[in-house]
Amino acid sequence: MQWFADWLVYYVIGLTPQETLGAALNFFVYDTLKIFLLLTVIMFAVAVIRSYFPAERARKLLGGKKTFLGNIIAALLGIVTPFCSCSAVPLFIGFVEAGIPLGVTLTFLISSPMVNEVALGLLWIMFGWKIALLYISTGLVVAIAGGWVIGRMKMEYLIEDYILQAAQSSCGCGCEDAAKPLFAERLSYAREYTLEILRKIWPYIIVAVGIGAFVHGYAPEDFLAKYAGKDIWYAVPLAVLLGIPLYANCAGALPIAAVLIEKGVSMGTALAFMMSVTALSLPEMIILRRVMKPKLIAVFVSIVGIAIICTGYLFNMIL
Repeated sequence: MQWFADWLVYYVIGLTPQETLGAALNFFVYDTLKIFLLLTVIMFAVAVIRSYFPAERARKLLGGKKTFLGNIIAALLGIVTPFCSCSAVPLFIGFVEAGIPLGVTLTFLISSPMVNEVALGLLWIMFGWKIALLYISTGLVVAIAGGWVIGRMKMEYLIEDYILQAAQSSCGCGCEDAAKPLFAERLSYAREYTLEILRKIWPYIIVAVGIGAFVHGYAPEDFLAKYAGKDIWYAVPLAVLLGIPLYANCAGALPIAAVLIEKGVSMGTALAFMMSVTALSLPEMIILRRVMKPKLIAVFVSIVGIAIICTGYLFNMIL
């Protein structure tokens, strides 16, 4: 892929590595190809695994579990269970109707977008296994602690009234067939799932890599380090606040985080930014408004935001 990027940019287009535009465009071509290849392989493999563990089974597993133990199980389930716009509201309804505590349900909603197979795979390849495991571990802690704290606050009354009377829904993602599918059917499901996700997220990946390429080529070497470096006390909360209005999954946020780190932003600040984009994005809050009252959403964002900020400072101290 690097050879192709070099050939396209430096031979076909005629730019040079010394030119700012050449360096930025080469970065864009290479990272776009790399991320799409990694995503396709990772999502296909996990979709096959996921076909053995549908959302209905996750709901049954969480049902009846006590607080904290349920938080731990919900956080682990979030790693292998999809959280998308088509499944957020039905899963939330199904979990609440099954008698699962609110805090356990919110642990799942934090863990699923922030700590998943895409994050683990891409972090491992971009930064190494130590950073990947540290991110996954702290992400699980944030999900468990955030859900547990909200659960202790007894805020079930802030769930929209119609949820408690709504008929049980399925996630609508084709994962909950009663009969066990053949392996060929699982492969077919994985192929369709991968193509469906790629169709939904490819524009965001292109935009994210484009932003990363622009920063890579045009941002002054010391600018970001000066205003968002490890010694700047407000860098982590500022990164979290900037990440909330954005919309991207881990695949979209990671290229930007990688370039920020390359330009001198500390690891904790960049990963806190990625956490806030994936776990507290404004579009997801709009979706959750269909099932939660504004006060509960505000509490959810505040607690998770504080936990992410603490995680960012912890990363900066360790790394």
